[in-house]
Amino acid sequence: MKINVPYGKEKIELDIPEKNILDIVQGESSLSSIDEEEVISSALENPVESGTLSEIARKKSSACILASDITRPCPSYRFLPKLVDELNKGGIKNSDIKVILGLGIHRGHTEKEKRKLVGDYIFGNIKVTDSDPLVAKLIGKTSAGTPVEVFEQALESDLLIATGNIEYHYFAGYSGGAKAVMPGICSRSSIQANHSMMLDGRATPGRAAGNPVREDIEQAGKMAGIDFIFNVILDDDKKIIDAVAGKNNEAWLEGIKKYDGIYKREVNHRADIVIASPGGYPKDINLYQSQKALENIKDIARPGGVIILAASCIEGFGEDVFEEWMDQAKDYGAISARLRSNFVLGGHKAVAVARVISSKKVYLHSEFDDVTTNKMGFEKLDDIQSYLNKRIEEDDEIKITIIPNGRFVRVKN
Repeated sequence: MKINVPYGKEKIELDIPEKNILDIVQGESSLSSIDEEEVISSALENPVESGTLSEIARKKSSACILASDITRPCPSYRFLPKLVDELNKGGIKNSDIKVILGLGIHRGHTEKEKRKLVGDYIFGNIKVTDSDPLVAKLIGKTSAGTPVEVFEQALESDLLIATGNIEYHYFAGYSGGAKAVMPGICSRSSIQANHSMMLDGRATPGRAAGNPVREDIEQAGKMAGIDFIFNVILDDDKKIIDAVAGKNNEAWLEGIKKYDGIYKREVNHRADIVIASPGGYPKDINLYQSQKALENIKDIARPGGVIILAASCIEGFGEDVFEEWMDQAKDYGAISARLRSNFVLGGHKAVAVARVISSKKVYLHSEFDDVTTNKMGFEKLDDIQSYLNKRIEEDDEIKITIIPNGRFVRVKN
């Protein structure tokens, strides 16, 4: 059986005997024929507990749209023109609309990348800018004590619109909704305070209610004054297969119900080998992003089993603090104790990686060299097919599970 696994902007074709395939874990394939334009229009025409965007815009004179950065799979360029059209219908001119790309603590964009993210029309007619964590205004603190320091330009408009895609997040529960604000356009100190709650046992993938990280995010969104959200759900090829619009967080809650219906999968048997990808570019642009897939799929491998993560990581680690902490990832006890004594943003990701590699053998097929890969605690794997051939030759009953898009899928145990 031939199976394609996303890797960077390409795909790795694997040939695996059908009897050795335990499972192929992916979303609902029947939705792939859905028309994107219809999905976008339907969501905007039927907002959740809200007037339409054009109706809301009639009472405003300016608007700010928060959009995802280059590390996210969200195809903002496909729906931003529709949002701007709605704003125009409501009387807001293009000159009074801006799009802010939420960087969090990620790197800034080139002008070419900005154009790619928002599309030619938006780039040529609307002001597009990166958020800046160093230019943030304190607007208050959440009940957990998190300082909500927001990029100042986002606070200057009358109407604030949050966009993004919904997928599982390894400690915030889900992406989407107010996550466009926190961490999207907040300062590093704000993000660090919020993310420090990931150490709470309730901060898990697929959990919204009672998740302290997510509840903190929602408070930040309310404080920033989100007026309207537009969130999409993507398939494995990054096509929009569903969407929600309207009031936050009511529309977002509706969106995560839809997402669970498509991507939550029950796995009753553990595999000897799990082959997973974050889903290709840009989800595997660096290890900082690719880690999310590793976290989602880690429990699918049996005790003593093997995980193969196929993630290009063409931009390396993706974050300086994370890179420094990964030097200690082989020693989970030491690195987790270090984080608990002094929570550091970036270090939290390294601890999550260390937790997995301390309990499972993890091979990494990536652009990292052998020395760097092994130093992190992974084992470098240059040829996945050759490895599989050897393992099957040694044990022709070995069972393999393939997960083409580990960032999208959550497994119910």
